[in-house]
Amino acid sequence: MLKAVRAAQLAALKAGPRALPVARKAPVKALAPLTLALAAALAAPAAGAADAPPDNRIRTQLASPNAVTVASEIGARITALPVPEGGSFKRGQLLASFDCSAQRAQLDKAQATLDAARQQVKVNARLVELNSISKLEVDQAEARAKEAQAEVSYMQTMLTKCSVSAPFAGRVAKRQAASFQVVAPGTPILDIVETGTLELKLIVPSRWLAWLKPGTKFSIEIDELGRSFPAHVVRLGAQIDPVSQSLPVTGAVDGDTAALLPGMSGWAVFPK
Repeated sequence: MLKAVRAAQLAALKAGPRALPVARKAPVKALAPLTLALAAALAAPAAGAADAPPDNRIRTQLASPNAVTVASEIGARITALPVPEGGSFKRGQLLASFDCSAQRAQLDKAQATLDAARQQVKVNARLVELNSISKLEVDQAEARAKEAQAEVSYMQTMLTKCSVSAPFAGRVAKRQAASFQVVAPGTPILDIVETGTLELKLIVPSRWLAWLKPGTKFSIEIDELGRSFPAHVVRLGAQIDPVSQSLPVTGAVDGDTAALLPGMSGWAVFPK
């Protein structure tokens, strides 16, 4: 019996070294699919990088340097809005007029009060010479004359607000009121935009500061027109966004811009 046990142990010892290579090879075979998957995952970003937009192309949008909402400064009835929605106007052209008959009547009243006050000052000056009036009465008459003069000046200022002229050349983007409508002070009437000089708004990576400067030339491809226009950088933003590491940039279109409108967008293409 003892001899049989010893024989079994000896057989196990002889078989052990031969079994070890099999046990070691099994994990290597199991890791092979994992290694291939990891290699494929590492290669995936490199393939995707070729599909990313090139660094010299940035989205841009056309914007008006001046976009203003014209509002009424007085409470009155609108008598005319001569420029239609979408229409063009020149600088100084009439955009809106109001019925100011009530304000003119108030001016006439203030002027009459001023004339009476000035006449009283003259009479008092003569009475002072005759020692028939006190100094206090003279001062009060002069104060009433100054008050009447201030009222006249105020009404004259109000009459200058009975019409609105264009502060720049542009177009009417939207009408918010209509002729013959009675409006209160501050009521929006027209949205106007300057169209003579349009600006390009871009957001570029901050690393572009190594070469991007005012005056840098580039081109823009307008989506709405399917055309390309030359442009240049006008100014760089004053602060870099710390999160996105980007910088706002303003550009301008060179040449004929008659076909361009605020709000159009496209690609700004910089030379490589």
